[in-house]
Amino acid sequence: MPYDPVATTLPDGVRLIQGRRFNDARGWFMELHRRQGSEELPDFCQDNVSLTSQPAVVRGLHFQRPPHAQAKLVTVLAGAILDVVVDLRRGSQHFGRPTSIHLSASSGQHLLVPAGFAHGFCSLQPETLIHYKVSAPYAPQAEGGIAWDDPDLGIDWPFTTAEILVSEKDALLPRLRDLSPIDWGHVPMDSAPEVVPALPRRARA
Repeated sequence: MPYDPVATTLPDGVRLIQGRRFNDARGWFMELHRRQGSEELPDFCQDNVSLTSQPAVVRGLHFQRPPHAQAKLVTVLAGAILDVVVDLRRGSQHFGRPTSIHLSASSGQHLLVPAGFAHGFCSLQPETLIHYKVSAPYAPQAEGGIAWDDPDLGIDWPFTTAEILVSEKDALLPRLRDLSPIDWGHVPMDSAPEVVPALPRRARA
């Protein structure tokens, strides 16, 4: 398994994972994903990549409704982002609560976002390159989103409203309070935040 869990208290199912890098004088090598040995991760079926050319760009907050709900494994390949997830599972104690995580290419960390969460990010550096694996193909009939500046969420973005750039489509997304209830079906919900124990890092080659 090419990942080491990181001890954290993120909402149920959201996991920060440390990729295993092998360093030498040339740089480093890292397996991004391996199906064998990663059975605890979703069965990913599609890979997406986005390039954000400048800081202060916000993409999101996006999700897909069942039966096309997506889990995501987010990795920053260049640059850095403030990644934000919002729990949309109405039976969860974290419902409607945003969580922000700093991800960068230098850290080698991945963020696992389960189905039932809206997801978005703000670029912090120029030429930020994001790779994310998803567990269901893009389904335009199932796509949804929440306004990045929803005052009820109160997300602390690292730039002012005047500085932030969003797409015309994202600028029209509704507030969470105006979103119709979503039946997430089999998506699990625990009674307390998950605490993932850290595992020993494998020796470098």
